[in-house]
Amino acid sequence: MSHPIFSGLDYLDAAVLAVNQDGYISYANPAANSLFNIKQNEKQSLVQCFGENSPLVFAAQTALEKRISITEHELIVFGIEGEMYVTLDVTPIESVAATVLLEIRRIDQQRRIINEERLQAQQQANRELIRNLAHEIKNPLGGIRGAAQLLAHELPDPQLKEYTDVIIDEVSRLQSLLDRLLTPHRLPQLKELNIHEVLERVRSLVLAETPNGLAVKRDYDTSIPMLIADKEQLIQSVLNIVRNAIQAMSNIGEVILRTRIARQVTLNRHRYPLALRIDISDNGPGIPEHLKETLFYPLVSGRPGGTGIGLHLAHTYIAQHHGVIEFDSRAGHTTFSLFLPLNAWQDTGSAS
Repeated sequence: MSHPIFSGLDYLDAAVLAVNQDGYISYANPAANSLFNIKQNEKQSLVQCFGENSPLVFAAQTALEKRISITEHELIVFGIEGEMYVTLDVTPIESVAATVLLEIRRIDQQRRIINEERLQAQQQANRELIRNLAHEIKNPLGGIRGAAQLLAHELPDPQLKEYTDVIIDEVSRLQSLLDRLLTPHRLPQLKELNIHEVLERVRSLVLAETPNGLAVKRDYDTSIPMLIADKEQLIQSVLNIVRNAIQAMSNIGEVILRTRIARQVTLNRHRYPLALRIDISDNGPGIPEHLKETLFYPLVSGRPGGTGIGLHLAHTYIAQHHGVIEFDSRAGHTTFSLFLPLNAWQDTGSAS
């Protein structure tokens, strides 16, 4: 949809829509066409494009009726790529072709960066808290274990040893849990590796653990170059996510391991020309809404008996590789996406 009056707006990065008195779109610049698939030379109303209950429609109507400019932040609208976050500026204008102008800018990238920084800060605070707490707990646990072992030797009735065995077993379990919480503080042992060897190792492990009712499919881009990383940490990261998916599906369902190259990716405020993307998808019930904000926090689990350490470790290991983990989840489909820059260690001079 073009109009000579607005031709100067054709080159803006923001999507621009001009709407007339009757609510019909009289102009849409190329950015609006690519975001919302607004057809050229086709008469469409704002309501037809976005729906009667859209915040864009409400803002345009309000600006038109009250003759005021309106700015909205973090609105959710739907376009060609589905749900997206935008900022909106609505301005009444005096023109023969339109009475209100809408300027729409996507802010998904800014939101992702802010969420990454918030999560990184929270994870760092959690790590320090847990590290200090774990050290404080490990010392008395050692004393309890030693006392229980001595007591077991002194008990006159061998049947009473059952109780000291319970104490020793539970102390061992807690010590193992604390060791797992402290493990992320080990720096990555960097070597050149093929990411598909990592994924195949994970696939073999989970199929051995769950021989019936589970399908693990592959969708690999075999042209992906070698990666400099810690092989064991990557195996553990992917394995923790896959195991979570399998447990959520009650050991019956489908997991897909997919690799792709991502270009011009911003990770933790650093721009990388190339990154490795690993998608781990399942057809399980999805992540409960109340867990999504705290999913990578330690000791947070939606599964009875779960420790909540698996995803925390995965996030920590990927962060140590200058990468990030994102997820998209709804009923019947969950995907965790791991992004790892292909040249991060070369750029920082940390390769070994």
